[in-house]
Amino acid sequence: MRDLTMRGCVFALCAAVTLIMPAQISGQSPTTVRMVYWPGPESDAMRKVVDWYNANRTPADGTKVEMVLFSREGFFDKEAAVLAARSSEVDMVFTASYILGRHAPHMDSLQKAVAASGEGSLQIFLPSARDSLSFQGKPYAIPMDVSNHFLYYRSDYLDRLLTDSAWQRRYTDIAQRELGKALAPKRPEDWTPEDFVAAALFFTKTINPDSPTEFGTVLQAKNLIYNVMIWDNFLYGLGGSWFGSGFQPALNTAAAQRALDVYVTIAQKKATPAGSTAYEYGEANEAFRTGKVAFMVQWSAAFHELDDKTKSPQVAGKVKLAPVPGKKTHVHALGVGISTYSGAKAGVQKWARFLATTQAMRMYAQAGGIPPVRAALTDPALAKSRPEFPVIAEHVEKYGYVETTIAETVPILEILAKHLSAAWALQVVPKTALDRANGEIMQLLKEKGYVK
Repeated sequence: MRDLTMRGCVFALCAAVTLIMPAQISGQSPTTVRMVYWPGPESDAMRKVVDWYNANRTPADGTKVEMVLFSREGFFDKEAAVLAARSSEVDMVFTASYILGRHAPHMDSLQKAVAASGEGSLQIFLPSARDSLSFQGKPYAIPMDVSNHFLYYRSDYLDRLLTDSAWQRRYTDIAQRELGKALAPKRPEDWTPEDFVAAALFFTKTINPDSPTEFGTVLQAKNLIYNVMIWDNFLYGLGGSWFGSGFQPALNTAAAQRALDVYVTIAQKKATPAGSTAYEYGEANEAFRTGKVAFMVQWSAAFHELDDKTKSPQVAGKVKLAPVPGKKTHVHALGVGISTYSGAKAGVQKWARFLATTQAMRMYAQAGGIPPVRAALTDPALAKSRPEFPVIAEHVEKYGYVETTIAETVPILEILAKHLSAAWALQVVPKTALDRANGEIMQLLKEKGYVK
């Protein structure tokens, strides 16, 4: 801090000027904004943005940013305790689409904060990502990382299926025998959920001894909320959704039955590894990486690993992406918003406005983040090292949906995970699983006042 004692009279004469001078020059310490952030690759990427801001913008903005990194274990419980205590120790809240409804009562809407100056705009973010961090029609967080799903497939196998007449005849014969329909092979980009099942059977050795893979696909069928998010793609792709009119649950509809039949048929026909009922992200990746399966529906984050010649030598260079069959993808985002209890509102708003710029989002993407900003994801220089980024932008924009962001999102996911996983494991018939899930969700929503 500069010593201003010898400049007293000058300071007095120039008071109006010093009010708009940089914080360090005017003798004022910058306001510290403390932002909670998820530890790991996300915080590593954000560190680059924070460091740049502190070095280049702090003098003019009078705001310095610090990251608060709770451990991953119990992360949201720790953050919830801070919010419940109405603590001013943190200024920015880290949130996710599926828990935004719990956080929103402790956060300021960004509707005015980000639009209060010429810098920053939520319009730079892809619409479904914006929606995923909005609550009751208002934006509450800046989307930092987006998650969606792709159909990952082995291009060598699917290319042969589309060109080898013997394979094509075998495919149609298997579809007729196993599904009762003489289906013909299609490009993965054109698959329906029915085509997904037919292809899974064709690439399963017990059904087709000539299959180059042991199983057609791999289902993530563990009792886990994130696995429900993958199944939801088939529900929405077949015209279903969580809710009908208002918040009336719609999990026992014909569309839901057809979506559940996709998984159940594949499980019954043993077209997914036997251990799939304990599978999630990592196990599915391993099945694909080691050549056990020909295709799978998986999170977009997996591509960078599966197309790496060092990490996945058996499949790298042969991994292609297509829309999830039915052309719908669940979208959720991780993001940051302003704590209602912050004592540094002016400073935190400056930082929030900076984050809502293409400049900041490009920096974040270059450092390893996946921001849902078309200008960042389609940057030609970045696409050379991350070829999946332009595809993420396209799919999130064209096929993305958000189930809901109400406070009960996680409890609904937990109910679905419990009952759907029982059907995936062939422990209960699909109709029973869906009826039970629908009933429990209805009871929950009645208790919370959504349904009378």
